[in-house]
Amino acid sequence: MITLGEYIIKKQHELPNASGELSSLLGAIKLATKVVNREINKAGLVDIIGSTGLENVQGETQQKLDLFANEKFKAALEARGEVCGIASEEEDDYVSFNSKNSINSKYVVLMDPLDGSSNIDVNVSVGTIFSIYRRISPVGEPATLEDFLQPGNKQVAAGYVVYGSSTMLVYTTGNGVHGFTMDPSLGTFYLSHESMKFPEDGVIYSINEGNYLKFPQGVKKYLKYCQEIDSATKRPYTSRYIGSLVSDFHRNLLKGGIYIYPSTASAPKGKLRLLYECNPMAMLTEQAGGVASDGFKRILDIPPTELHQRVPFFCGSKNMVSDVEAMMREYSSDEE
Repeated sequence: MITLGEYIIKKQHELPNASGELSSLLGAIKLATKVVNREINKAGLVDIIGSTGLENVQGETQQKLDLFANEKFKAALEARGEVCGIASEEEDDYVSFNSKNSINSKYVVLMDPLDGSSNIDVNVSVGTIFSIYRRISPVGEPATLEDFLQPGNKQVAAGYVVYGSSTMLVYTTGNGVHGFTMDPSLGTFYLSHESMKFPEDGVIYSINEGNYLKFPQGVKKYLKYCQEIDSATKRPYTSRYIGSLVSDFHRNLLKGGIYIYPSTASAPKGKLRLLYECNPMAMLTEQAGGVASDGFKRILDIPPTELHQRVPFFCGSKNMVSDVEAMMREYSSDEE
C-alpha cells in the first residue's frame, strides 16, 4: 500500500521545475485535513456546529466549522513556510505570509476550507477544495494580488478532500487525478483510486431544481431532455443533488454525470467562486477526461478580475456537458 507522501515524492517529476517544496506544501494540506476531519467527526459532541452569526465578504452566513477549517489550513500552510500567501473564501482579502521562509517561497494557495458546511448540522458529507499556483511576484517580496488573480490554466496543482463515510483526498499536478483514502486507525492516507476518469457518458445530473424558474432557457431545456424517456441514451437520467460541490463532483467522477450551477435571475453571474471552487474543480475535471465550462467557454481560460468573482459552472462527463452547452448556445440569442 502506497501512502500519499510516498506517492507525491514518487511522482514529483511530473511537475516541471518542482523540488521538495510541493510535497511539503501538500503535506501541510494533509495535516490540516486530519485536524478538520477530527472535528467534523465530533460534530454534535462539541460546540462546532451551527452558525457564528457572522457573514463573509459574499454576504453568506459563516458556520463555526467554516472559521475553524479556515484557521487550521491557514496555520498549517504558514507553519511550513512553503507558500507566500493564501486566499480563502472566508477571508475578505488575500493573506500574505512574511516570515523569512514564506517570503522566499514559490507558491500561493487558494481554498474553500469547508465546502457545504451547512450540511454538518444534518450529518451530510462536506469537503475542502484547494488550488496551488506558482507566484508571479518576485521571490523575497510579499505576495501581491496578481499572484492570486491568475487564470485556472496556470494552476500547478489542485485537489479536494471529501469528508464522508470515508475521508478521501483527491489531487492532480497536471498528470492525471489520483485519490487517497484515510485509514482512521492510523491517520494515514493510502492510494485507493489511481488515474481516476470521468466516463464520457453519464446518467446523473446534479442541480438544485428548486431554482428552476430562475434558470436560463438553455438549462431548462436540458433538464427536460434529462427527464425524457429514451432507452438509446439511457434516459431519463437520475437526479442527485447533495448541496456540497465536493460531494456531488466526487460521485459524478466515479459514476459519470454532470454538475450544474448556472446563472439565475437573482444571481446573473452565477454563485460559485471562480478562484476557490470552479478553477480547481475544472483542472481536476479536465485531468480526468471531462469538461468544465461556464455554459459557453472553458472555465480555465476565464481571466479573474477579483478574488471573490463568481461564474456559472457546468462540469462532468464530456458528452453531457457538450449537450447542455449546445442548448445554452441555441437559446441564448432568444434571451438577449
